[in-house]
Amino acid sequence: MADHVPGTELPLTDWAKERIKEGQAFDSLITPILSATGGVTLSQLSRFTGLEGTTIQNWIKRGWVPQNSTKKYTERHVARILLINVLRQAMKLEDIVKLMHYINGEVEDESDDILHDKDLFDLLCSSVIKIEENDKLRINAKNVMMISEQMIGSEFEGEVRKKLRSCLSIMLLAYRSSVLKNEAYMLYNTLE
Repeated sequence: MADHVPGTELPLTDWAKERIKEGQAFDSLITPILSATGGVTLSQLSRFTGLEGTTIQNWIKRGWVPQNSTKKYTERHVARILLINVLRQAMKLEDIVKLMHYINGEVEDESDDILHDKDLFDLLCSSVIKIEENDKLRINAKNVMMISEQMIGSEFEGEVRKKLRSCLSIMLLAYRSSVLKNEAYMLYNTLE
């Protein structure tokens, strides 16, 4: 099981795990940081995510994260950066951006979003915890699709539900593969 909140350097404490299970990862863990500071600076965001500041700026320059007109990064910026950060060890950045576009359209236009990035982050985190706590669950596409279907709220129907289920399933499989990759390298590093 992961020891940090996905996409962050925040420790995954029992309290954090409970907030995540409740679908409140962003509002409980991240919003207080943003509220207390009126947004976060690039250096704070870098420490918070473990990303280099130049990486974050590059993602904005490429149009993968909304433009920032101030020196502070808002909820909208942080949510998108966290989602990309969660997936980048297992997926090519261009594929992550395509996946984000599939679910939420143009990065600068929130009106075409199926689900706000912070809500998508919450859904991803709570789904990760559900999968990781189920020791008997065989991680494969079929089971992940089943979990995704269970985790998606009843307000989504038809084609929108199908898109969200596919997107969440891809994100969960990518996250899980990055965890396994890290575990393989930890074991590899014990070889003499």
